[in-house]
Amino acid sequence: MRLIDTHAHLDHVQNLEAALERAAQAGVEGIVAVSTNLAASRRNLEIKKTYPNPRLYLAMGIHPSDADGQELEECVDLIRAHVDDLAAIGEIGLDFWYKDVKKEEGRKDEQRRVFETLLDLAQELNLPVVVHSRGAWQECYAMVKERRLKKAVFHWYSGPLDVLDKILAKGYYISATPSLAYSSQLREAVSHAPVEQTLIETDCPVYYRSLEPSQDQKGEASEGFQAEPKDVFKTLQAYCALKKMEEEAAAEILNRNARELFGIEG
Repeated sequence: MRLIDTHAHLDHVQNLEAALERAAQAGVEGIVAVSTNLAASRRNLEIKKTYPNPRLYLAMGIHPSDADGQELEECVDLIRAHVDDLAAIGEIGLDFWYKDVKKEEGRKDEQRRVFETLLDLAQELNLPVVVHSRGAWQECYAMVKERRLKKAVFHWYSGPLDVLDKILAKGYYISATPSLAYSSQLREAVSHAPVEQTLIETDCPVYYRSLEPSQDQKGEASEGFQAEPKDVFKTLQAYCALKKMEEEAAAEILNRNARELFGIEG
């Protein structure tokens, strides 16, 4: 069985060559390498040139936590210069989850300005977008909808179901990570979304709680793990357990979704 990891921060993965070898051996056929800032975009360009297997598909952008108007122009120029190398613009969006951001309108406005600019660029270049929407789900959806973007994925969606209904009605996707095994918010969203509008990913190198029942007699949680691309198979397992699907059947549809969104050849 082959899978596509639709969201990985390869520029942050330690011992990347070994991690990619493990991914290929496990059956990962492709990885969408997303970027969070200008430096990450440049680094991912080099990674894409260096490692042929698994196939790497590049997304450039500025994450809301890194929203910086000073490097926005350079990032836009880099995207334009390498548009033929890109599968998407991302990871972009808004993040109003933390209290310090909620209280500072200036920081929220800076995130909005960066997001708006990159959405406009995606519209101009006819590229899909990878959207980070934590704590700003409705506003992110409204901004994507306003530009009539044809293709978008709301990465690791854990927001309200009424906003999710709007996302799905527009034909957009949501994605799930290994946390699907234990996150009630993500499980609710993924349960609500059809498989035809769902992607699976790792968001590596995020650290996840253990997905296995604890063997500790005291009932303490088992040790977690730092994700790498091969762990997209753990996401698939959690997905199939939740949706009561056979892994082969689910993988076929989930891979098809990834190919459709990112223009990945079968």
